[in-house]
Amino acid sequence: MRMIVLFDLPTVTTSAKRRYTVFRRFLLKDGYAMLQWSVYTRLVSGFDDKEKHLKRLRNNLPPEGSVRCLIVTEKQFVTMEFLVGPKKPEECHSHADQFQLF
Repeated sequence: MRMIVLFDLPTVTTSAKRRYTVFRRFLLKDGYAMLQWSVYTRLVSGFDDKEKHLKRLRNNLPPEGSVRCLIVTEKQFVTMEFLVGPKKPEECHSHADQFQLF
């Protein structure tokens, strides 16, 4: 499965920019990769893993703005059509078949 986090956070004041940066750094540290501006995605191995990362996401939400999380299967994710622009290098090397369970 894929978790896709979409967000729109205010960046008008210095403190709002800091909250934006802290949230973005949390996403990167938690294993998300930027799909495009304010859209981040990560692989999760199942329901328990999804719940764990959803809880982490909820614990690190900024106090204002809009943050949404969409869960899709890997099959749905790979059928995404590119209308303008190529795949990013990060997308070419991140396939679910490389995700191993121990």
